Amino acid sequence: MNTNYYAVIMAGGVGSRFWPVSTQEFPKQFHDMLGTGQSLIQRTFDRINQLVSSKNILIATNERYRNLVLEQLPKTTEKQLLLEPAMRNTAPCILYAALKIYNQNPEAVMLVAPSDHWIDDEKEFINNIQTSYEACQSNDILMTLGIQPNSPNTGYGYIEFAKEESQIKKVKNFTEKPNLETAKQFLASGNYLWNAGIFVWSAKSIIAAFKQYLPDMVAILDDGNAVYNTDFEDDFIKSNYASCENISIDFGIMEPAKNVHVLPVDFGWNDLGTWGSLYNKLEKDKDNNAVVAAETIFRDAQGNMVKTQSGKHVVIQGLNNFIVVEKEDVILICPQKDEQDIKQITAQVKDTFGDSFV
Repeated sequence: MNTNYYAVIMAGGVGSRFWPVSTQEFPKQFHDMLGTGQSLIQRTFDRINQLVSSKNILIATNERYRNLVLEQLPKTTEKQLLLEPAMRNTAPCILYAALKIYNQNPEAVMLVAPSDHWIDDEKEFINNIQTSYEACQSNDILMTLGIQPNSPNTGYGYIEFAKEESQIKKVKNFTEKPNLETAKQFLASGNYLWNAGIFVWSAKSIIAAFKQYLPDMVAILDDGNAVYNTDFEDDFIKSNYASCENISIDFGIMEPAKNVHVLPVDFGWNDLGTWGSLYNKLEKDKDNNAVVAAETIFRDAQGNMVKTQSGKHVVIQGLNNFIVVEKEDVILICPQKDEQDIKQITAQVKDTFGDSFV
């Protein structure tokens, strides 16, 4: 394996739209959401490990998930954990990772990928990452992978690229989640991609971009690199990290930067952001019902998504297009069309039943 290849798996989120399975204590990336025998983060690690040595894969997560990560990823050591003492969005976390990696290897190129996405064609994914690594090793560019859109989805950000012959395209513009009319126009134009939040760049290029666009953050986290990969790193991060601006890598770096490029990809990507997106990935019966872990009888029932604790027996009659999820002492029953309300439902559950349920 190429010793200059590194990766950072972003695993700090709570995944509140997957309540009640995903909670603050045990978020969705640590669950086997599709019933494959592996949690999402385990699947992500193994996928990346095909190209990147396990010791060069860092996990960025919240302090409270330290033990979960070490338990689920036995190839990982404490030294590979980037424990965020405060929630500050993606930019500070990526700068922290880049400084730590650069201190180990100034020639490093790094992949940044979410821990909780699903990818059908892992071979194609690895080919695309290899292409990106090679481009970033020899050019001062910031790369993102753009998913070929198959519908005018309004839940994703879009990337507009310059129409050119080369495989890797210059990015012209980023657009946050558009309305339906705009999304349809984007699709019709043929030069827009979904923003998957998967990035590749050299450690030196991304640090240079931070120095240009977020210099205050560099001043907080870069002490000349003497502290990284030493016994003092943890204390330094605990003392300084919370002072960083709460900003995403997209707003802070990718939108203002002039050297951003995109590789259009198509490897069967799903961000698994909602119960509906999980339903879309699962096999269905003749009535379009999808089931994870339960033993079910459906009577006059179509288009339902059912997930329970393993082996639970469930009978559903006369219900169409509902999400039915059971976890320990909680049951959620919600129309699929209202799945975006689950964040608000979770807030109400917290107010009514207390923190331990969310």
